[in-house]
Amino acid sequence: MTDLPDYTPPTVWTWNKGSGGRFANINRPIAGATHDKDLPVGAHPLQLYSLATPNGVKVTVMLEELLALGHTGAEYDAWLIRINEGDQFGSGFVAANPNSKIPALVDHSGASPIRVFESGAILMYLAEKFGAFLPTEPAARAECLSWLFWQMGSAPYLGGGFGHFYAYAPMKIEYAIDRFAMEAKRQLDVLDRRLAESDYIAGPEYTIADIAIFPWYGGMAKGWQYNAGAFLDVESYKNLQRWADLLLARPAVQRGRMVNRTFGEPAGQLHERHDAGDFETKTQDKVVAAE
Repeated sequence: MTDLPDYTPPTVWTWNKGSGGRFANINRPIAGATHDKDLPVGAHPLQLYSLATPNGVKVTVMLEELLALGHTGAEYDAWLIRINEGDQFGSGFVAANPNSKIPALVDHSGASPIRVFESGAILMYLAEKFGAFLPTEPAARAECLSWLFWQMGSAPYLGGGFGHFYAYAPMKIEYAIDRFAMEAKRQLDVLDRRLAESDYIAGPEYTIADIAIFPWYGGMAKGWQYNAGAFLDVESYKNLQRWADLLLARPAVQRGRMVNRTFGEPAGQLHERHDAGDFETKTQDKVVAAE
C-alpha cells in the first residue's frame, strides 16, 4: 500500500483550508444562500431546476415518460442550474431546496406552490400525482419502493465514495479506492443477480425503481460514469447490460438524458427545456450552427 503522511485528526475539526479536488470551489461546511437570486418560472405547471447529473436525469426521464403516456399535466420547464458555478446557493434555489442540491421541483398546478426536493421524493411525488410507474398492489409497491430506497442509500457509496476517490480526489489513495471499488462491485452484483430473475428491477413492469437506478448504475454498465468501465469490469455483468440496453431503447429515456445536459456531444445537449419541440429546435448543435 502507498505510504501516506501520518495524520492525527484534531479534537475539533475546523474549516481552515480548501479540500482540493474538482469541486473544492463549492464545498463548504455550512448551509444557506450565498447570494440573492430569484428562480425563473415558466409557463408550465411543473418547474424543474436541475443539471443532467444522474440525480437530475432521474427526474427528466420520469417527466418525459409521463408525457409519453399522455399526461399533459406533466408538461414542464427545465431550468439549468450550473452547480460548478454555485447556482444552487442562490436564495431562490435554497428556498426550493434548503439542502442546495439538484434537482428541485416546484409544482404550481394547485392553489399554492409545492416544493419537492431529493430525487427519490420527486419520483414518488410524480408517480402518485399521475398514477403511473408505481404499483398499487401492496407487495409490488413494497418491492418497488424497496429498490427505490436501495438506490438512494447505495448511490452515495458509488458517487461520493468510489467516484470521488477514483476520479476527482486531488491524490490517489489506494485504501480509499480499494474500499469503494469493492462496494461498487458488490452493488453491481446485487443488481445483476436481481436482473437474472426479473425483466425490470422491481418485477415484470417498468417502474420508478428503474428510472432511479438507471442513471447511476446503467451509466456504470455502459462505462459513462467516471470512465471506470474497464476498471470495474462492467461488461461482466450481463444481466445489468441487458437491462441498461432495454432502457436506452426507450425514447423517453433518450430525451430525458438530453435535458439540462451541458457536456458530451452537442447533438445530445438540451441546456433548457420549455417545450417538447425544443428537442428538435434547440439542441446545442443547432444553436451553435445558427450563431
